[in-house]
Amino acid sequence: MCSPGSEGGGAWWGGGGDGGWSPQSKGGAGPREEGAWLPGLWEHVRGCGEGAGLPSLKEEFRGNANTSPHPHPRHAPLLKPGWGTTPPPPPVNPEPGGTGTVAPASRMEQERDDDALGGEAEAEGPTRSPELPPPQPSPPPPPSPSPAAPESPRPPQAEPPSEASARQLLLEEWGPLGGGLELPPRLTWKLLLVRRPLYRNLLRSPNPEGINIYQPAPPTGPTQQPLQALGNFRGWHIHTEQLQEGLSWTVKRQCVDLLAEGLWEELLDDEQPDITVMDWYEDSRLDACVYELHVWLLAADRRTVIAQHHVAPRTNGRGPPGRWVQVAHVFRQYGSGVRFVHFLHKTKNRQEPGGVRRTRVTDSSVSVQLRE
Repeated sequence: MCSPGSEGGGAWWGGGGDGGWSPQSKGGAGPREEGAWLPGLWEHVRGCGEGAGLPSLKEEFRGNANTSPHPHPRHAPLLKPGWGTTPPPPPVNPEPGGTGTVAPASRMEQERDDDALGGEAEAEGPTRSPELPPPQPSPPPPPSPSPAAPESPRPPQAEPPSEASARQLLLEEWGPLGGGLELPPRLTWKLLLVRRPLYRNLLRSPNPEGINIYQPAPPTGPTQQPLQALGNFRGWHIHTEQLQEGLSWTVKRQCVDLLAEGLWEELLDDEQPDITVMDWYEDSRLDACVYELHVWLLAADRRTVIAQHHVAPRTNGRGPPGRWVQVAHVFRQYGSGVRFVHFLHKTKNRQEPGGVRRTRVTDSSVSVQLRE
């Protein structure tokens, strides 16, 4: 704190260097007006950095200079008793038009407070770091996979047979062919092994209604549904022939292309393998004859008949109704030129008040076998 007795105190009194007050300026100029020393005193006090009571101290010295009988500042009381405990109200600017404005000393207080706040913020700024969110807990490690069950070893895939192997497999299955019989260029033994034209059924959808011949035909009543809605009749051409007294024939037919199935001309003409046709029909007892079979062996033009077979069996009425009756025929030594087999069978129906009662047929077949 700067006090009146400090070093260089005479400077802020505006007097000489001995500390006494003199109305003369420091440079020995003429007398100053009464109270002219106050600006220098205020500048000195302001430079000393007194506290919040400095503006009142200035007013105190101004009042003493005008009213005290002892103009020397040493005889004027610098502080009133109790000053500093209850600060006086802040002075206002006495200039006209400045009523209510804060005095420069108040502005100085505000600046000093702002400087103090700014210094505090600067002091706290570097040391206060922004708070970081707490670290997320690391996820638990994934569960170790359970040991997989050992896969069952897959059977090794068989390599496709060679031409010689395919020929040997087929000859073991079919039996020996005639001497000098060769395959045409369009066929190979491997292709024949895939198609297997011998000893298999060459008809499509041979059991369209899925009926088992080893069990009695399931009972059925009259129906109004068309036949095509009762099963898979793909490959069959179907039509109906009307008869008298409410009877009718359901006619189904197929034409088998022997060359397309894998057979070849030299085999059919030279070897003339057996061609077997077979069928099973239901003994429905709807009439004396409820089934017919018609088969034609045709040439390449599909019109020339080389061989044919027709049968219309009649049941004797013995045995339980609904049993299965087999019809079969084998074509042998039919001659050369056969290329197609035309298969046709008929089953009889009877019209009743509730619909049509039908005779069912199943397991139709056409197959080719080498002669014994």
